[in-house]
Amino acid sequence: MLAAVLAAAAINVLGIWLTGDVKGWTAWLHEHAGYFAVWRGILYAITALGWWWMCGRVLRRESNAETRTRLRRAEIGAVLAVAALEVTTLLQT
Repeated sequence: MLAAVLAAAAINVLGIWLTGDVKGWTAWLHEHAGYFAVWRGILYAITALGWWWMCGRVLRRESNAETRTRLRRAEIGAVLAVAALEVTTLLQT
């Protein structure tokens, strides 16, 4: 978690340095928002494929009702979290 926060901070500092100021960096981010949306979509698709693969392995190992319920709850929680993130992103633009 700390590494991700530090990487994000470093990318922002580098972007601000390259564009000259915070205003320029913000403008660049807004101009390229569509590319970032596609990037997020690709990441979500890869994550969904990984989840599908992992669920298959878990259910082959433990195919009881409790495991299915836990996986379903995790799926619902993940979808709600991603939806909340995307709604927040849409509301900011």
